[in-house]
Formats: sequence, C-alpha cells, structure tokens
Amino acid sequence: MITNIAKIRDAKGMSQGELADRLGIHVTNLNKIERGKSSPPMSRYQQIADELGVTVTELFADSPALGTRSVAVTGFVQAGYWAETWEWATDDQYTVAVPDDPPLRAFRLHAAETRGPSMNKRYPEKTVLVFTDLIETHEQIEIDKRYIVERERADGLREATVKKLWRDDSGKLWLVPESDDPRFQESIPLEGGEDDTIRIVGRVRYAVSRE
Repeated sequence: MITNIAKIRDAKGMSQGELADRLGIHVTNLNKIERGKSSPPMSRYQQIADELGVTVTELFADSPALGTRSVAVTGFVQAGYWAETWEWATDDQYTVAVPDDPPLRAFRLHAAETRGPSMNKRYPEKTVLVFTDLIETHEQIEIDKRYIVERERADGLREATVKKLWRDDSGKLWLVPESDDPRFQESIPLEGGEDDTIRIVGRVRYAVSRE
C-alpha cells in the first residue's frame, strides 16, 4: 500500500532512522512500510501518524492535507563566526513555506539559514532551519533533538549554531556537532565554560531548501 509517510517525514525534517527509533522498529522495516512493501496493522499506522503529527487519513491521501505556512528567514547560523548579532537587515530577509502542522499553530515559527560545514552531515550549507522558541513553548529539552544554540563570549560577541543534544554515561549534557570537518567535531558542554555562556534558542522543527 503506497503511503505519504516519506513525503510527510521529509517535510518535517525527520530522517528515516529517527522515525524508526521513535517507533521502536528497525529502519529496514520502516523503509518497507514507506515503499508499500509491508502492510502493518492499523495500530502501527496510527503510531506513525502520531509521531508525524498528522492523521492516519493523511498518510494515505493523494496529497497530505497539511496546508502551508510562511516563515521569515531572519538570520544565519554559523559555528565559529562571532559577531554582535546573527540577524540580517530586513532587506536581506526572505520567506519559506513549511507544513501548517496543527500542534505548532499556537506558536511563532522562526528560521535561519545554515552557513559553513559545522553540521554538514545533517544540514548542507544554505539549508533553512525552522524552529520554535523554547521560552514560548515551555518544553523541556530532549536528548537527540537538534537545537539552535547561541554562545556569548565575555566581550559580548555571539555565535549562533545548530547542535544535537547528547547525554554521556555520567549524565552530563553536551551539544554535539554532526560534521565531517575536523574543525567542528568537538562537543560543547551545555553549561558552557569560563569564557562563554550557552543559551538554547529553539528546537529545530523543519529543514527546508530556499525556493
């Protein structure tokens, strides 16, 4: 049975491996479901729909009835680039369209464009990351999710970047880059260090390309 699972998953910036982990199944099994090579019970489709934030009907509809939402891209994220601000002038800003996900309708969406190779295993340069503000959503941070992070030095300069949250065996939280560039493979402790302060700005919800 052909489904829209892969299309909806991609629109939400979720990898096949991530969805499989959430479902507690092997990625090979999810691949078969997405390609219509396996027909699991309806309870599995319901679980998939719940994880994607859509209805079961939308998994099988010809076109997912999500609608779209316009989001302004107001700045950039680039590890190692220190400046007074990472936001652009109004004339440099542009908009992208993302799915109008019902659970996110109550919140403002923000967006920034990636620069450099600090997360290139996950997000190629010029990927637009759409995120929600953690202060507004009041949500707890979650392991293995990706976040927009701001670091501020003692001199007031800031860098904005995107990192994955990870917990080591001792329970310490780290912000982990996903890069094949050796300059950007060092993890950052969430509590920061003597010379910088760390602030998690928001949780990445979508990753899209500029149209």
